[in-house]
Amino acid sequence: MTLHIPFDNSYARLPGRFFARQAPVSVAAPGPIAVNAPLARALGLDPAALAGAEGVAMVAGNLVPEGAEPLAQAYAGHQFGGWNPQLGDGRAMLLGEIVAPAGSPLAGRRVDLQLKGSGPTPFSRRGDGRAWVGPVLREYLVSEAMAALGVPTTRALAAATTGEAVIRDGRALPGAVLLRVAASHIRVGTFQFFHSRRDLEALELLAGHVRARHYPGAEGPRGLLDAVIAAQAALVAQWMALGFIHGVMNTDNMAVSGETIDYGPCAFMDGYHPQTVFSSIDSHGRYAYANQPQIAVWNLAQLATCLLPLWGTEEAVAVEEATASVHAFADLYQAQWLARFRAKLGLVRGEDDDLELIEALLSLMAADRADFTRVFRGLAEGTARDEFLDRAGFDAWAARWQARLAREAEGGARAAAVMRAANPAIIPRNHRVEEAIAAAVEGDLGPFRALGAALADPFGAVPASPYRGAPLEDQRVLRTFCGT
Repeated sequence: MTLHIPFDNSYARLPGRFFARQAPVSVAAPGPIAVNAPLARALGLDPAALAGAEGVAMVAGNLVPEGAEPLAQAYAGHQFGGWNPQLGDGRAMLLGEIVAPAGSPLAGRRVDLQLKGSGPTPFSRRGDGRAWVGPVLREYLVSEAMAALGVPTTRALAAATTGEAVIRDGRALPGAVLLRVAASHIRVGTFQFFHSRRDLEALELLAGHVRARHYPGAEGPRGLLDAVIAAQAALVAQWMALGFIHGVMNTDNMAVSGETIDYGPCAFMDGYHPQTVFSSIDSHGRYAYANQPQIAVWNLAQLATCLLPLWGTEEAVAVEEATASVHAFADLYQAQWLARFRAKLGLVRGEDDDLELIEALLSLMAADRADFTRVFRGLAEGTARDEFLDRAGFDAWAARWQARLAREAEGGARAAAVMRAANPAIIPRNHRVEEAIAAAVEGDLGPFRALGAALADPFGAVPASPYRGAPLEDQRVLRTFCGT
């Protein structure tokens, strides 16, 4: 099959200071890992061509297809609160953009095609620019799981091995490259890059590009800021409703499109506790589960600062308006959070005491470290009580919950269906992801494929599925790593 990709590269038409043009660095012996055939077809691409020799060579970085304009994007960022004025794509390469054709499920949607692990760039900061198979498979599995869960996210289109070893922590590990799809790879840190350099012209161009690409209805810098804030409020509420912990919410890891991006030390909780941290580099818990909304506000305040020079009013007025926009996040987020957690309890309409009812359940769960996913799915299936040590405490809460359900339309008859649609049975649990990675290192992709197939149907999984179970004590994964 001949590989054909109809590129239309709008970011590459921006001035040269937005990026560094460079081809991917070729590898020794490309080999296939996976092709996401449904996503390929939705984008108007031929899965067979992506799986063929030319496609594998492209994913690995050995072939630059016609129409591609490979480049590494420039950006800056706050990393764990510390400012770094020069970051950028140190191990990634934007091949270009495509627009999904008419008649496809994504018709008219513009997306980036980016290689991750494609070799060093001018932004690599002495890194090798490579990835080993572990983080490639982790991002593939978790990002596709997020898509199946209905969360805005970058997607995995394909992955390939390189035939070369990557050295991490003194170990030689098999190298790999991920072909990632995103609405764009523009970050809060992209705005920070130009703001820190007082490059007003670049800021204006970037803001215009983002409005045209993501928020065509937004008027001016405040309209753009408000649109990004609303998108992030909805996104983080979805994370929280699924027990997802991003792990590294630096400003360079927040996409202005409102998609989840950069799956490094990410994880879904097993036992619930609001201060849960998995990332091995988050020693102070800055990005703990419960902190994610506040960190989102902090990041959005940095974006607001970058947009102030474009406001077109007196500085005091601009600061007051931007501050009001950032403060609006709290109400937007709370409304999204309440709606999602109400649905997790089978509630469709709202009552004033719903927040206290939700928080009471979460308190019981935190005290027992009850499994987040299994408790909420168990509410729909009648098994939630089994997840608690404090059965009497759960019974008292459940009596209140049943009384609340009785006040729903039709006496809560729709509750089970509402809960099944809001509460997945299967998530990419850490121990299952690690099992798939360990097998792949030994050359066995069977566990990766089986887990990926299960994650494609997270809400309809049959009770006997082995992927529904919480980890045994010796299977628990308490630390996750960037590792790319």
